[in-house]
Amino acid sequence: MSEQTKVAPLAIKGVAQIVAVASGKGGVGKSTIATNLAVALKAAGRRVGLLDADIYGPSQGTLFGLASGTKPEVVDQLLVPILAHGVYCMSMSFLASSKTPAIWRGPMASGALQQMLMQTDWPDLDVLVIDMPPGTGDIQLTLAQRVPVDGALIVTTPQDIALLDARKGIEMFRKVRVPVYGVVENMSMFVCPHCGENSAIFGEGGGDRIAEEFSVPVLARLPLSLETRQTSDAGRPIANEGDSVAGKIFKTLADEVLQLLANQTAPTAPIISIVDD
Repeated sequence: MSEQTKVAPLAIKGVAQIVAVASGKGGVGKSTIATNLAVALKAAGRRVGLLDADIYGPSQGTLFGLASGTKPEVVDQLLVPILAHGVYCMSMSFLASSKTPAIWRGPMASGALQQMLMQTDWPDLDVLVIDMPPGTGDIQLTLAQRVPVDGALIVTTPQDIALLDARKGIEMFRKVRVPVYGVVENMSMFVCPHCGENSAIFGEGGGDRIAEEFSVPVLARLPLSLETRQTSDAGRPIANEGDSVAGKIFKTLADEVLQLLANQTAPTAPIISIVDD
């Protein structure tokens, strides 16, 4: 017997549209992509927020160059997001010690995320970017079911093992009727800084294969870059470096996401399937 139930998304005051940046596995550069997409959207003239939904491994504080121990103000029992590089940010890294791991079961982590999302005093935002945790577990399902996400980007690398997990991410979003805007292939190649030769360290064509399988576009291909790593570690998003290779790619990605959002109708309530054998 199969039962389908509509779950009404929770409206987030002041937030016009929401984009989720997700991956099926960790280590593919999802948080770096989310950070730089948010900065590029801001550079395109939008008011942008970023929610670091990776409860177990929050990294946005570091990527935005915020000092360890930075805490949000609390006004009228609401968290005030921290402004960094023009983006309004909220992360579990602002609320817990960087040395204390979050050892929570799924329902507790999901509840903490919903509380952080709904009890943040977001200003009027054109776009809220959500840096999703890797995988397809409780937190991802909570967000997909309870937050009116307009569309999702799936970040992967070209290697086969990353594609297997990216496939699961796409399937999850489709099951809860969240549009998948496309694939971002990170570490698509390494460009030698000395001779300029391209090397496909992690293989090639993986982003194209999964995009073709699910009839979605490859929205961006980002090279494995020492400059991106250095600026990320220094808390200076490479999207601010408009003349860099990666900066130009993020500008193009932001333009494509804005066009997709402009064409997006209001998200429908996800349909959750409950199957009893």
